[in-house]
Amino acid sequence: MENLSLYLTPFQRKLLLKNLETNLRAEYRQRIEIILFADAGKSQAEICKALGCCPETARYWIVIAQTGKAHLWDDRRIGRPKTVNDSYLMRLKELVSHSPREYGYPFGRWTAQWLAKHLVKEIGVQVSSCHINRLLKEMGLSTRPRKDKVEENQHIHLQRIKIEDLPLQRMQRM
Repeated sequence: MENLSLYLTPFQRKLLLKNLETNLRAEYRQRIEIILFADAGKSQAEICKALGCCPETARYWIVIAQTGKAHLWDDRRIGRPKTVNDSYLMRLKELVSHSPREYGYPFGRWTAQWLAKHLVKEIGVQVSSCHINRLLKEMGLSTRPRKDKVEENQHIHLQRIKIEDLPLQRMQRM
C-alpha cells in the first residue's frame, strides 16, 4: 500500500494500521484491510479477489472510507449482544438486598433505572429498566419496600410520636 491516501486522514490511517497489529477477529481485520485497500485506490473487484470477501461487504466498507468515517470500523459489532446470565441475576439480587448508599449513591432506595446503570458499569450488560423490573418480579423481588416492613415502620413511627407516652406530659396532668 502506497503513502498516497485518497480518503483517510493521516490520523485515521495511523489508527487503522495500529489496530491491524492487535489481535482482532478476522471480520474486523477484513474491515480495516478493505478500508486501507480502498484508500490506496484499489477497485472493489481487486479488494474482493485479494481478501476473498463478498462484493457487498467490500462495497459497504469502501463507502465508509469514502465518506470519511473509517474511524467507525468497529461501531457495527459482530455477533449477538451480551445477555443476562446467572451471575448477572445473582448480582442484581445482591444489589437489591443492600442500600444504594453502600455503593456510594446519595439515595436510599434503588430504582430499576439506577440498577440498570450500575450493572452496565459493573458487568457490561445493558438492559432496560422495564427488563430489570421484569427480572426482579420473576425472582420475587422489588425495588419498593415490602408492605409489612412499611407498616412496621409506620407503627414504630406512630408509637414514637404519641404525646401521652412522654414522661413530662404525665407529670403536668397530675
